[in-house]
Amino acid sequence: MSWDFSTDRETEAELAWIREFIDTKAVPLEALDLPVPEFDRAAAPLIDEVKARGLWAAHLGPEHGGTGRGQLRLALMNEIVGRSRVGPTLFGTAPPDSGNLELLAAHATPAQRVRYFAPLLEGTVRSSVAMTEPGAGADPTLLSSRLERRGDGWVLNGHKWFATNASLADFLLVLAVSDPDAPPRERATVVIVDRDTPGVDIRRDIPSMEDPEPRPAQIENHCEITFTEVALPAGAVLGEPGRGFAMMQERLGPARVHHCMRWIGQAKRALDMLCERATYRYSHGSTLAEKQTVQNWIADSAAEIAAARLLTLHAAWRIDTVGSKAAREDIALIKFYGAKVLHDVIDRAVQAHGSLGFSADLPLEAMYRRARAARIYDGPDEVHRQSAARLILRGFTPPADGIPTEHLPTRRRAAREQFADLLDLEFR
Repeated sequence: MSWDFSTDRETEAELAWIREFIDTKAVPLEALDLPVPEFDRAAAPLIDEVKARGLWAAHLGPEHGGTGRGQLRLALMNEIVGRSRVGPTLFGTAPPDSGNLELLAAHATPAQRVRYFAPLLEGTVRSSVAMTEPGAGADPTLLSSRLERRGDGWVLNGHKWFATNASLADFLLVLAVSDPDAPPRERATVVIVDRDTPGVDIRRDIPSMEDPEPRPAQIENHCEITFTEVALPAGAVLGEPGRGFAMMQERLGPARVHHCMRWIGQAKRALDMLCERATYRYSHGSTLAEKQTVQNWIADSAAEIAAARLLTLHAAWRIDTVGSKAAREDIALIKFYGAKVLHDVIDRAVQAHGSLGFSADLPLEAMYRRARAARIYDGPDEVHRQSAARLILRGFTPPADGIPTEHLPTRRRAAREQFADLLDLEFR
């Protein structure tokens, strides 16, 4: 099965337009760090430009209002969009809305499509996903939130946290256990919950390393939520009861590719700053560009970014050709490797800038804080390493006789038998 690295003229022109848009409009808007109402006003005409180019919500198929570009083209697009923190919002691909749109597109009933999917696709509402719990971060089989049938509907009780955008979301997709006696991966159900439903309490925007003093209801805030006797109609269930775990995995597969390509865009931006710094910073008799350590940082960063980029594009291509399930090993590899590359490249750029890099006068310090979270969200690196290793090990079995396959004395005896006639002729 061949893999063509080339892109057609239409895609190249599209990527060039995105590159100019991000550098001339998204990056300047990002620097303002506006509260949500002001940001929405400033972003509205830019979003209109993106929609006019047919690039809004490009991760969705054309039957759902997207462009149906496939994961490989989306990866190339997200690499550029990810250079700016606000880029994904301007292109309708910002999490958690992007993943929620995919779930709604695949599983929403006609009524749910009208009430939730259509306005979310238009960008007139925001959403959140409430999955993580204080006692069940990386293991969804430990969820304690409960969804119980009551009459014709459901009642939700539970405690969630790190639900991104929950304090400004209009609705949330909540994962809760609906059948505790079922097999571990068939216990949970996804329900759609309006944020203003009685019993929903957005308790706080959680301070974090990423944002130690979060402003209330700010984009990308992470929230703690409690659900107390939240009454929901039968129509609140998204998809089938008991399929919540599978649906969340379905949501996260392509999303991890998008994350990784955005990380590559961020890493390239950090490398640009590192290289620029090396050309003008003079210290101990020469510029940093002439210091071997800094040269090593630049070369290592460029190589690591290239490796992460190729791994991620290959994973995207695999999803396009064989599907997300068959590409699980590729997705697991890029998740932990891409997060490490992002962190390491930004770290080198901060170091090269010294106190300037440590200060908030450059975007590096904020990029550095956000990069640390990349090794945790969408599953911690350790889980993805374990997953990749298990998938790789499926292709191996113990040697039947207990002797390693590459055991040289054994191989040598077999080779002598294989080439006995030739060896006899040669040495007569």
